[in-house]
Amino acid sequence: MDLHLKIWRQKDKESEGKLVNYDLKELNSHMSFLEMLDTLNEKLIVEGEEPVEFDHDCREGICGQCGMMINGLAHGPLEHTTTCQLHLRSFKDGETIVIEPFRAEAFPIKRDLKVDRSAFDRIISSGGFVSINTGQAPDATAIAITHQTAEEAFDSAACIGCGACVATCKNASAALFTSAKITHMALLPQGKEERSTRVINMVTQMDKELFGHCSNTEACEVECPQGISVLNIARMNYEYSRALFFGKK
Repeated sequence: MDLHLKIWRQKDKESEGKLVNYDLKELNSHMSFLEMLDTLNEKLIVEGEEPVEFDHDCREGICGQCGMMINGLAHGPLEHTTTCQLHLRSFKDGETIVIEPFRAEAFPIKRDLKVDRSAFDRIISSGGFVSINTGQAPDATAIAITHQTAEEAFDSAACIGCGACVATCKNASAALFTSAKITHMALLPQGKEERSTRVINMVTQMDKELFGHCSNTEACEVECPQGISVLNIARMNYEYSRALFFGKK
């Protein structure tokens, strides 16, 4: 199949960027989207041009590094799918594909399709961990947790931190990401010791990073490759109100 690509090229965050046209011919429809970009970069290197820079790592939908906007959609047209899991068979022969980086004030462009998502790391560092001494790993049945609670915690912990929720939100809010990290610890006994400190610190850091406010459009859940529920945001708001009422301790 043949594809016409319009890819955002930008030297660094201070430089002015623009969409650049590229044509690729005789592509295999079974290729992944990132393999297609690899093919383009090999072609550009042979021609003496700068390859397109983009984030990637595991290419298995786990690491969350491959985020980009494809025809205006975070990770492309398929639901609950990362860019690396997207294949060319999802497009038509001869189609024009517009590829841009995630756009948010808190995600400055580093080069081309690569953005700086270290704001997420700073939110995690502010409280997304358990610092109490839990000793050796207990037996699976030593701590009484219902199956439903364990499943809810796991569903929240499934967030891979790709940033699609921020990129697709009209306010560039990180509420879904932050709430998922808060919720999965608030639900489990190991995380309850620091639940008040954690939620206040993480929400405060989220605001410092210049993410926008959540206005409950639920676009974040729609575009999330892991299907993280917006109910996590409700839980975060509850945990934050509880922490303010009972005090940060």
